[in-house]
This record gives sequence, structure tokens and C-alpha cells, in this order.
Amino acid sequence: MTTASDRKTLSTSGYHFIDEDHFDRLLLGKPDRGAARDVIAKSLAKVPLEPEETAVLLRADDPDLIEEIFAAARQLKRDVYGNRIVLFAPLYVGSYCRNDCLYCAFRSSNRDVVRHTLSPEELTAQVETLQRHGHKRLILVFGEHPAYNPEFIADCVRRVYATRVGHGEIRRVNINAAPLDHPGFRIVKEAGIGTYQVFQETYHRATYGAMHAPESSKGDYLWRLDSPARAIESECDDVGIGALFGLYDWRFEILSLVAHSRHLQKHYGVGPHTISFPRLRPALGVRIDDTYTVSDDDFKRVVAILRLAVPYTGMILTARETAEVRREVMAFGVSQIDAGSRIELAGYTAAEKVQQIEKEQFELGDLRSLDEVMRELILDGYVPSFCTACYRAGRTGEHFMEFAIPGFIQSLCTPNALTTLQEYLCDYGSDETRAAGAQLIEKELNHLPEDPRKQELQQRLQRIRQSNQRDLYF
Repeated sequence: MTTASDRKTLSTSGYHFIDEDHFDRLLLGKPDRGAARDVIAKSLAKVPLEPEETAVLLRADDPDLIEEIFAAARQLKRDVYGNRIVLFAPLYVGSYCRNDCLYCAFRSSNRDVVRHTLSPEELTAQVETLQRHGHKRLILVFGEHPAYNPEFIADCVRRVYATRVGHGEIRRVNINAAPLDHPGFRIVKEAGIGTYQVFQETYHRATYGAMHAPESSKGDYLWRLDSPARAIESECDDVGIGALFGLYDWRFEILSLVAHSRHLQKHYGVGPHTISFPRLRPALGVRIDDTYTVSDDDFKRVVAILRLAVPYTGMILTARETAEVRREVMAFGVSQIDAGSRIELAGYTAAEKVQQIEKEQFELGDLRSLDEVMRELILDGYVPSFCTACYRAGRTGEHFMEFAIPGFIQSLCTPNALTTLQEYLCDYGSDETRAAGAQLIEKELNHLPEDPRKQELQQRLQRIRQSNQRDLYF
């Protein structure tokens, strides 16, 4: 049978590489404590795992061994990323969609949701509001609709970068949008995008087919699966993959995410820049069978095992989760979170402070302001970071792993995180957050060796505090 993807230009690696039968057999294997500890040791050596090795961790059923997995994930996160947490905000640009995904409030058949596309003026207003709160990194989110074509996405990206308020500026714009063809990816790349995210939603083909109308643009499983590869072939430096947990067995989705990461590494020398693992949330007009609901305990395992499987890949934990859950799982391997998020169209300038479910794709679990989240991170010993230095210095894609070695965090990541934190404290932080942040910066400085790099960092922090100089990065 000829599929839609057969009539499109796939990547050079465009084939079905998710071996469902093999994954099912892996998950039926018996727990093996010795093998699990061998796999953990490989992870701590910062060697990416294969699906077969990841399955060994997934089969672990002994509480003590599961705690060892959690402990290893904590250690690996500290070794690769230190105690930094990168912050960003989502900005929904348009809610029109031609797909009819059963789990999404924006699906085409939902007549109760409000449809809107931000005008150029509205987009500017949203960005200005985000800048006034201190954001430096955004992800623009688009429904899958012909109106949101590559040219439209590129125009939005350029407008975001051109918007400035006071010391505010957006230094990195990521994209979450429909899969594109090679020319489309090149158009958005030329606009200066950061990461291009395309989530598979579920890697299980029967479930994918049940959730997405076959005749819709999203009904083509392979076209979507192949999207990150096409982006890489079109010179997009970073791609993001993800699955929506709750549609199918969470263990199968983990194996598939690992297989996808290994597939990209095999063919292009670089895996995904980020992996996302959102859980299903309530949404207007959505009713999904709870057969595959992921409990909080299993969600902790999702985060920890993914961290061990993909040592150098950024892991994104969103405000879908409650503040309590986010705080608990943060240590298991998360490197990026959103904060102060509003996902209604034009939500950042809205007068209402409560969620407007008729304007949202799903309900959020964490509605705290950016400043509240920043303060909690600081008090918990994390360094909140808005750093974008690696991207602008060319440390992206396959080059990142070359830098993610001992000494890199100390010499580059921590100093750059501290300067962006100092910017936030000076320009946007509340009195309480400023006081806590000042103590954290002093503590972090005390951990750094006495060398010219530390002296230069101290001078930069002083210049930020005493002048209008900003964006001082190594």
C-alpha cells in the first residue's frame, strides 16, 4: 500500500526503525540485579545506552535497586549539568489546527475551544510582557495548520528577536510546530531558530493510528517520525523529540525515545538536543481512557531512566506538572523547565489571573510566577540560568558533547549561568529573590578556583550590578 510519506521526500534515514516486537520481548524479560548495576556503571561513565540496556533498568522491580537508579540519575545530572536549571517560557501563536488528535483541545472537531492567531502587534505585546518579567528564552508553539507555514513561522521568529524593552531581549527562540519538508526547515533555520521540536506523541503505531485520523496530515506516522532527521539534514543545529505519556505503556515509550536518539546519533553523529516527556493533562472536551495513566512514582522512574540512557541530552520538565511533582523529580535529571507560563492565546497580557480552559490546549499544573519559581530554585540550591552562550558561540549539535566534559561546567556553564542570574536579580527580581540570589552567587563563587577566569567573572558580575552592561558571556 502506498502511504502519504512515500509521496514525500523523506530523509536519507527515513524508515521505520521502531521495532515493536523486539521492545515487547525486552520488557518481558526477567529482572537482573547484576545486569542493572552494570548498566548503571555504563551510564555513570557517560556512555549512551542502547534500548536493550535501557530495558534492563525498566525491568528492575526491587525497591532498593530502583533507589540505586534514582541515586545514579542524580549523580549523572550533577556530573553533566552541575546544579543549573535553564528556564524558558512557552508562547502560543495560533490555535487553528487541521488535525483531530483525540487528546488535544485544539483538535479540529472541538467547537468549544476559542480559535485565534496572534497578530503581529499581539505577538509583540506578548513578547514585551515576557521581557518585563525577565525571560530570555522562548518556545513558540503553533497549531498544525496551513496558515502556520515556514514563512509565517520565520516572520514570527524575526519579530520576537527584534522586540526589546529596557534591558529585555529574547536571545533564543525555539519552535514547536508541524513537521516540515527540507525547504521548510531551511526557511525557519535562516530566521535564526534554536531547537525545532516535533513530538511523536506515541511511538506505538496502533495507538498512533487510533489517536490520529489516517486522512489527516498527522496521520502519517513515518513522516512525523522522520521529521527530526529532515531538520538535521536541513542544517537545523538542534532538534527536540518527545512522547506524550499516558497514551501507551510508558516503558515502551522510553525504549522508543532511546531508539530514536540512537537512530539520529547513528546516521548524523548527533542525537536530539532535548527530550520532553509530558504527561496527559485535562483539556476542554477531551476524554481519554486512563489505562496507561502514569503514576507519580512511575513518572519519577521515567525521568531517572531517561537521564541514565541519554547522558548528554537536555531533559525538559514543563508546567503541565504540579509544583510539588516538579520539585521532587527535578533532581533526577531535568535540565530545563518553563516558569511563569500562560498557554492561552494572548495569555501573558490578559487581565485574568486564572486559567481560561477554553483558550488552552490543556490545563497547566504549575501557575507560579517566574519570580516564585526562581526563588524556590535558588533556595533549593539550583542556579537558575537564562544562558544562551553555547548556541551563539557555536557549541551546538554534535559539538556540544565535545564540551560536556569535566571542567566545562566549571569554566563556562557556571560562570555564564551566574551572569544571567545576576541580570535577572538586578532587573526583575523581587527583594526576597534578590537577597537569596546574592547569597547563592557568593556561595557558587566560593566553589570556583582562584584563577583568571574567576577574576573576570567577578568583574563581569560587578559591571552588571553597577552599569547597563548585559549579555556578558564566556
